Amino acid sequence: MQEIIRTIDLKKTYGSGESAVHALKPCNIAIGKGETVAVMGASGSGKSTLLHLLGGLDLPSGGNVLFNGENLYQKNDRDLSVFRRRNIGFVFQSYNLVPELTAMENIMLPALLDCKKTDREFLEQIVETLNLQGRMDHLPGALSGGQQQRVAIARAVVGKPSLLLCDEPTGNLDTQSGNEVLGLLEMLSNQLGITLVVVTHDPDLARHMGRTITISDGQVGGGLDER
Repeated sequence: MQEIIRTIDLKKTYGSGESAVHALKPCNIAIGKGETVAVMGASGSGKSTLLHLLGGLDLPSGGNVLFNGENLYQKNDRDLSVFRRRNIGFVFQSYNLVPELTAMENIMLPALLDCKKTDREFLEQIVETLNLQGRMDHLPGALSGGQQQRVAIARAVVGKPSLLLCDEPTGNLDTQSGNEVLGLLEMLSNQLGITLVVVTHDPDLARHMGRTITISDGQVGGGLDER
């Protein structure tokens, strides 16, 4: 399988000396194109730090992230920002929707920031797949938690990213809504060929993924539970 992401001695340390916190110790992992991967660990284990470094949202203290062989951290801030918008989708536990914008405006925001024309046919397909018809003119405050997360997913995939990074995407949802969101993520990954990486501490969610990478106290245990 052709890989999309590879880390080389990637690490993140906050502070220095005796007060240093090693949020992520040097790790070397590879993720193949089209894979579905769970990153699993307890709260504070470093899994969100790893996700943010994979997506270029934070600077490492050392090491590299290769995206299709290209070193993310050799880019300047502007180029890295553009690269993220065009190649990586993000879904967070807290939805991160702009409260003053409608659902449709939130979904289209990344394309507008990138001055790109939205593929309307693809957008309509995503809206229908996520069962958001009739909600596009609603502000986030008028939507349920599950609907807000669906809008966040639509925003993340409408630009047709190669990689979708999700940080506890079902953490703020009830069981039924969480299962629906997880099913939608899997379906979109399969339909669009998107590599899916989901950070979670929930073993039931992890079992839905094709592979699990464990992390504890900043130490990545490697790819486990190959299925």
